[in-house]
Amino acid sequence: MELLVPIDALELGGERYEARPASVAVTVEVSKMMGGGYALKLALSATLAGPCMRCLKEATPTVEVQAREVDVPGEGDELASPYVQGEILDVAAWAHDAFALAAPTKVLCRQDCAGLCPECAADLNEAGPEHSHEHQRDSRWAKLSELKLD
Repeated sequence: MELLVPIDALELGGERYEARPASVAVTVEVSKMMGGGYALKLALSATLAGPCMRCLKEATPTVEVQAREVDVPGEGDELASPYVQGEILDVAAWAHDAFALAAPTKVLCRQDCAGLCPECAADLNEAGPEHSHEHQRDSRWAKLSELKLD
């Protein structure tokens, strides 16, 4: 069956990331297993929108989710799905958790994002390779320049 499910925002690295569209088309397959219980499949595709973790511009990677769960009541914790309570499947909670697990560990505007300059915070994607700074010597180390080593 296909359902529209809202996916709540995620917080990654102290930043807020939202699923777009807000309500995602989710495909759910439920199969009754021999001997009792259910085999469950969930599939969805959504965009994760928020700031790039390197340059802070808008990043919108697409997240593809393929998740599976098994629920066999009375057979132990490893065969009990936290999303099934009796005969009710919490698709929204499952879709949110599966989306969070499938999200990239680094949300980037593009794979080769150069980020921001640590000296002046210029966007290195726009500044290019010629961007540089003259490094100032730390005055606390000035006496070392007087050393004469043979």
